[in-house]
Amino acid sequence: QVQLEESGGGLVQAGGSLRLSCAASGRTVSSYFMGWFRPAPGKEREFVAGVWGDNGNRYYADSVKGRFTISRDNAKNTVYLQMNSLKPEDTAVYYCAASSSGYSRVPASYHSWGQGTQVTVSS
Repeated sequence: QVQLEESGGGLVQAGGSLRLSCAASGRTVSSYFMGWFRPAPGKEREFVAGVWGDNGNRYYADSVKGRFTISRDNAKNTVYLQMNSLKPEDTAVYYCAASSSGYSRVPASYHSWGQGTQVTVSS
């Protein structure tokens, strides 16, 4: 199994930027489809963004499209989430996760999760 650890969260004003990192150990992230999630009202966690192992196709929630960018550096075994034009409604704990089943927006499809990193956006 792969172990995941997020970092990079913090407090930022609306309109600001943060870059989250998800460092993997135990297995290489290039073996997995990697996703970022956050809690949402009425849901366990909502899909934010995801990327295939070859750093090819990327997927985003409509709420973050055009503002967030997911990327991965397989040499560093790390996945990133660049968050720009942050809004107060982006405030959440952000989790990265790994899936061996390919692209999915469903949390149950992911077998490995990090502990999360808090992002707080003030208005």
